Amino acid sequence: MLRLMRKVFAWVARIGADPNDEDDIKLQKSLLVICAILFIFAGAAWGLMYILFGEALAGMIPLSYSAISLLSIFHFGLTRRYHFFRFSQLVLILLLPFLLMVTLGGFVNGSAVILWALICPLGALLFDKRSHAPAWFLAFLGLVVLSGFLQPYVGSANNLSPGVVIFFFVINLMGVSTIIFLMFSYFVGQKKIFQEKSETLLLNILPKEIVGILKSQPRTIADHFEGASVLFADIVNFTPLSATMTPKELVELLNKVFSYFDLLVEKYGLEKIKTIGDCYMVASGVPRPRPDHAQVLTRMALEMRDYVSQHEFQGHKLTFRIGLNSGPMVAGVIGRKKFIYDLWGDAVNTASRMESHGHEGIIQITRATYELIKDDFACEPRGTVNVKGKGEMEVWFVRG
Repeated sequence: MLRLMRKVFAWVARIGADPNDEDDIKLQKSLLVICAILFIFAGAAWGLMYILFGEALAGMIPLSYSAISLLSIFHFGLTRRYHFFRFSQLVLILLLPFLLMVTLGGFVNGSAVILWALICPLGALLFDKRSHAPAWFLAFLGLVVLSGFLQPYVGSANNLSPGVVIFFFVINLMGVSTIIFLMFSYFVGQKKIFQEKSETLLLNILPKEIVGILKSQPRTIADHFEGASVLFADIVNFTPLSATMTPKELVELLNKVFSYFDLLVEKYGLEKIKTIGDCYMVASGVPRPRPDHAQVLTRMALEMRDYVSQHEFQGHKLTFRIGLNSGPMVAGVIGRKKFIYDLWGDAVNTASRMESHGHEGIIQITRATYELIKDDFACEPRGTVNVKGKGEMEVWFVRG
């Protein structure tokens, strides 16, 4: 039964939905449809009760609201005209409680039924632009004031006994407060889900520490790190390989390889910086400084090398050139759109050169990295290499 109710609830929430809607609009549409259906049931119940208690004219007002509102939902489902649907619902919610109160004989005889109209400006806060809500609230206050002026001129009696009037006081207060509570509970719950999704997406782009700064301090983010390590890994002969594959096969290949690398990043608590085509860049010691930045990045490099050598991808064997370097660098966020957390400095450029001047299936490192890891890893001196922009440099291979 509960599962069926959830399915019905989900189906109702999709009435009038447009696949191109942004999350906020989807939330507003679904919430307004759900509230409109709740009001339809409430209107039908109130109408029938008034008729049973001998107030047929008063009963026709909430019943007519239910009928008109139901038609507006059907119209919205067919046309997706959200602005018209929203405006019609707000007008109905604002005016019909006022008319019902006048019919019943004022504030007291009407059991404060005009309180239902308060849902209109509150609903405008949820379903409309925030700037429009004050106008709806002023309209509500205007009706309350008008009701006060009309009080001496409306009928002072109706067919409801004092006990029934009190009964309607109770259910009006309960009904209004319950619907308002449910509206805001649903809205806050859905808003939280959207925020969590946005937070997850943001954390997939930027480090957690940087996300926190961006949310609380609108400033340029640039930090200097005295000691950190950077790794570049690039697929050997990728261009001719890609020419033999369909776009889908190519993306699936890269996704399988780099997804495993991402798992290693999480395993070792490192920071993936970016992928550039078939090149994978990861850093250790930024934005969280750590004394073992070189050691832990070398461990990841060895696992990367072993994983690639032991597996096939889309029926192809791959080999990587892997280069590491350590040293001071600057890290920060650039751009106004599509933020990227990036690294700059001579140490970063040299790490890239270690990869591009390296060998297939080999992890090549500089002296700076060698001095940090030589006691923990088996390293083989390669000698000197003429590195573009750097001249002759001593390099080592990490064997295990």
